[in-house]
Amino acid sequence: MDLRPEEISSIIKTQIKNYETKIEQAEVGTVILVGDGIAKAHGLENCMANELLEFEGGDIGMALNLEENVVSIVLLSNANDIKEGSVVRRTGRVASVPVGEAMLGRVVNALGQPIDGKGPIETEMTRPIESVAPGIIKRKSVSVPLETGIKAIDTMIPIGRGQRELIIGDRQTGKTTIAVDTIINQRGKDVLCVYVAIGQKNSTVTQLAETLDKAGAMPYTIIVSATASETSPLQYIAPYSGCAMAEYFMAQGKDVLIVYDDLSKHAVAYRALSLLIRRPPGREAYPGDVFYLHSRLLERAARVDAAYGGGSITALPIIETQAGDVSAYIPTNVISITDGQIYLESELFHAGIMPAVNPGISVSRVGGSAQLKAMKKVSGPLKLLYSQYRELQSFAQFGSDLDADTKRRLATGERIVEVLKQNKTSPVRAGCQVAIVFAAVNDYLRDVPVDKVALYEKELCAFMDAEHADFITAVEANQYDGQLSDELEKAVSTFTDRFVKTL
Repeated sequence: MDLRPEEISSIIKTQIKNYETKIEQAEVGTVILVGDGIAKAHGLENCMANELLEFEGGDIGMALNLEENVVSIVLLSNANDIKEGSVVRRTGRVASVPVGEAMLGRVVNALGQPIDGKGPIETEMTRPIESVAPGIIKRKSVSVPLETGIKAIDTMIPIGRGQRELIIGDRQTGKTTIAVDTIINQRGKDVLCVYVAIGQKNSTVTQLAETLDKAGAMPYTIIVSATASETSPLQYIAPYSGCAMAEYFMAQGKDVLIVYDDLSKHAVAYRALSLLIRRPPGREAYPGDVFYLHSRLLERAARVDAAYGGGSITALPIIETQAGDVSAYIPTNVISITDGQIYLESELFHAGIMPAVNPGISVSRVGGSAQLKAMKKVSGPLKLLYSQYRELQSFAQFGSDLDADTKRRLATGERIVEVLKQNKTSPVRAGCQVAIVFAAVNDYLRDVPVDKVALYEKELCAFMDAEHADFITAVEANQYDGQLSDELEKAVSTFTDRFVKTL
């Protein structure tokens, strides 16, 4: 072997020239227990809550419990190569997700990594998954409507931008359908959407992405998915990750709609996590801070004052009940946090009334001040007429001789129910909603057979679009006044006469 002294000396000189006396200090700990997606480590004395920790094999965990001698870590990645005695290192960063315009149109996991097979997402910013909700001074009252395109909701249970409206009901009653239809209806309305799927099947999330894509809603939507096959820690952080992505857009003064589907499964994932890290169980084995789990998430939805950048996050959390029991632990918690609820009833769903909204116990506490003026005017008597019909219906089935007034009320109620029925992924414009509800409430449908009400509605909308486009535009621009009311009455009356003659 031929050694050349000049080469060796040049290498030594280079090493001396580039020598740095910097000492890299890292705080490390040792894993003393691992299993079920949980690790306990000793030696991380200065660890922060929610700090990301790195194991020697490259796996990532998040510090959840800071105890006197050990730190309980939830594992956010594959934990197969973590064992007792493994070294764990502090990163100095709290759990964060990538945020930015590039996230729109993509399906990502709870850590913000793409899972749709469309390649990497190029983003420049990250945001912590946990952040403080806007304070009282920064908030502005709800006054701008968020139109769902669903007649039963826009008329009787209106939602405003910055509101938190709970969708609650048993399984298979159409909760997700309402949320998806609302996302589809935001097309062209300058509202960005985030859909968070917690504990659902992979096939369900795929189907939902296809539905949104087909409806042209994916370009303004982010889907955050933590499916049932993923670990409890990922299901636990998914809604906070989705909210961090929404907050990025709110900080830019944009309006965002976020759907949490569903928080029942989120609470169950958190319960599993808490029991594994030995937190003391409370009612139904949920930990004591299960209320705070959802309150700190839903309080981040707000309408921010223009002086602080404007923008809003409207939250539609979903809760699944068991046998219609809204007084259970998690449902009552979330009801007390939100600004109202849309209650879906199994009986109505099985009777073919879809969406199966029960207007009796559904309420929107702040949405009324955001409702379009024309919608508020025409839908005023709607809830009362509907409730009276439901009451009369239960009595009418026992009696055969009914007086003329009761028969008339029942006939009106039947037509109102028919008007409020709606197919999924077919949102109705606000102007058309005003026209058909006006016709139903003012008894213009009395000569229209119940089975022809859907046809009447379709043709009325076409007639209004063709011959009264200015009226539709004025209603949707919230320029309602008394003169518009006269025009609406004349238009509906003219159309009804024409329609009834064709029957």
